[in-house]
Formats: sequence, structure tokens, C-alpha cells
Amino acid sequence: MNVRVKLFALTQDLAGTDEVSLALPEDATVADVRSGLAKLVPALEAVLVGCAFAVNNEFATNDAPVNASDEIACLPPVSGG
Repeated sequence: MNVRVKLFALTQDLAGTDEVSLALPEDATVADVRSGLAKLVPALEAVLVGCAFAVNNEFATNDAPVNASDEIACLPPVSGG
């Protein structure tokens, strides 16, 4: 299946786009999305460790399942002052 992942802030800058498409197995999880992103955009690999993921506007753990119709977002850590 193909899933679309929305990217924001630093992840968007590193990937050079605000959305990527990943080919994943039918029984994919957020961990598979994380791994797929690292392979597709190697520049993201170091950042992905600290990123949170949301599936359909709900924060999701690495073992959460994903479907082709889901809205998936990769949310990098934010700092400010």
C-alpha cells in the first residue's frame, strides 16, 4: 500500500517537500513509516528519533497500525524561548 506522510518544520526543510509517499506492506505500523522515511530521505534519519507521529490527528506509538487512507504527520521536536 502507499501512504502519504506530511512533513513540518525541520523535516520539511531536510526533505525539500511538505509531503512524501511511501510504499509499505499492508500490515504496516508507525515504526514502518519511520523506517521508510529514513530510507527515502537519508537526511532525516538522525532527526526521526526525536519525531512524534500522528495518525488521523491523534498521536501514535510506533506499534500503531497505519492504513492507506490515514492522514499521517511527522512532527519534529520544537524548541523556543
